[in-house]
Amino acid sequence: MTDYGHELRFGTFLPAEAGTAAESVRLAVLTETLGLDLTSVQDHPYQGRFLDAWTLLSVVAAATERISVFPNVANLPLRPPAVLARAAASLDVLTGGRVELGLGAGAFWDAIVGMGGTRRTPGESLQALAEAVAVLRALWSDERSARVDGEHYALRGAHPGPAPAHAIGIWIGGYKPKMLSLVGRLGDGWLPSSPYLPPEQLADANARIDEAAVAAGRRPADVVRLYNIAGTFAGRGQEFLQGPPKVWVEQLAELAVTEGMSGFIHMVRAGGDDDLRRFAAEVVPAVRELVAQERSGASKPAAPSAPAPVIAVAATANLATPTPDDGARLSAVRLWDEAERPAGPARDPALRYTDRQKAKGQHLIDVHNHLRGELDQLRDLVRQVAAGSLDLGRARSMINTMALRQNNWTLGTYCESYCRVVTTHHTIEDVSLFPALRAADPRLAPVVDRLEAEHHVIADVLERVDAALVSLVGKPDGIGEVQEAVDLLTDTLLSHLSYEERELVEPLSRLNVT
Repeated sequence: MTDYGHELRFGTFLPAEAGTAAESVRLAVLTETLGLDLTSVQDHPYQGRFLDAWTLLSVVAAATERISVFPNVANLPLRPPAVLARAAASLDVLTGGRVELGLGAGAFWDAIVGMGGTRRTPGESLQALAEAVAVLRALWSDERSARVDGEHYALRGAHPGPAPAHAIGIWIGGYKPKMLSLVGRLGDGWLPSSPYLPPEQLADANARIDEAAVAAGRRPADVVRLYNIAGTFAGRGQEFLQGPPKVWVEQLAELAVTEGMSGFIHMVRAGGDDDLRRFAAEVVPAVRELVAQERSGASKPAAPSAPAPVIAVAATANLATPTPDDGARLSAVRLWDEAERPAGPARDPALRYTDRQKAKGQHLIDVHNHLRGELDQLRDLVRQVAAGSLDLGRARSMINTMALRQNNWTLGTYCESYCRVVTTHHTIEDVSLFPALRAADPRLAPVVDRLEAEHHVIADVLERVDAALVSLVGKPDGIGEVQEAVDLLTDTLLSHLSYEERELVEPLSRLNVT
């Protein structure tokens, strides 16, 4: 686990097409209005359809008051670092310290050469970037004159200044091993993009940065890690950021506490107001809360890759308390034999857990409690409609006040939405959590296998609910079938959630998995 303890920051990656120039500025203002921290634009000077990055950033900065702006990332081969240093510092002064600098070594060399730039080999690009960082810092220094001896960039007594209003961060975009080592030696931050570097590759890349930082006499925490992210709120959560906000929250919080990513820059398309609002309102605060909860038990960030400590004392394990199964059943149908459920390894009574470790088990219970609460709402609504005390019009009005509301909901679409939430939760467990548990403690394999099997059974029950809802559309007196299906869902789901908590709260607290 790697958590560098950095403050979380969230922002946007704006479109930069000249044909929608006003849209870019409007989305930047909306980014600030929604309470986010950063906004950025790409820098491809050879693209005739794109606005110039620094001109657009200047207009965005003038239209906003609080948010920080930066190029994502500045194209070094077409922006001499001495001039780039003056431009960034000038805008930082004019905005009162709201500028950061994303910096890239260059790509698309034919286009760069077409604009008068110099074609560079990978080795030359790396050397030029290192020299550019030296030039930038020399011209932002308080020295009387600046000197940098380089093959690609040099200063021979240039006068530093203007001094930026704050220490501008140099956030380097790069992916290959030598570039990652340069980030660790020289960069203030690292700025990859999820379409080019998916989450499963972050650990190896971060390890290279950390190793180079230590070798250069720096701390790994000296390098902030920001991540340009692309996703959609459609989907079932089986891929990265392809699902409802809850999926985004869990995946981004995990990247913060296990991979040390502390900045998330949402790539926004023109007209993407709805997605941006959902990101700001439903994802960002929940990620902040979840990460704060994970960090609450530690006074300082854990060292890279170091497991959370387990302190051995003569005491009973101090864990979050699983929700017991009260044994009540609403349906006569039994879809599994609970007596055949395997148990995990016995707990060691000599182990005591930190608050941070306990929070992992508590998080599972909290997620389950949300499902339980929504299930109660669903059951109550079905009961009222079945009793004739609530017509569908009034039911729709009540549903619009619920946490999972959407426009134009009916009883059926509410039930369907709840079923999707349950399915998403189980999918996340099946594709990420359960394999990690098997690998961390093979003794859990029988329990995990049983939990996965029960997920499939519950999926079949959800299909029964869907079928009953379809019947209800053409048969208004079919509410009884809906109630029977929801009763069976209640029995199976509550039994399953209690079993899962009973068996996994302790391993989640003990093992280094998320």
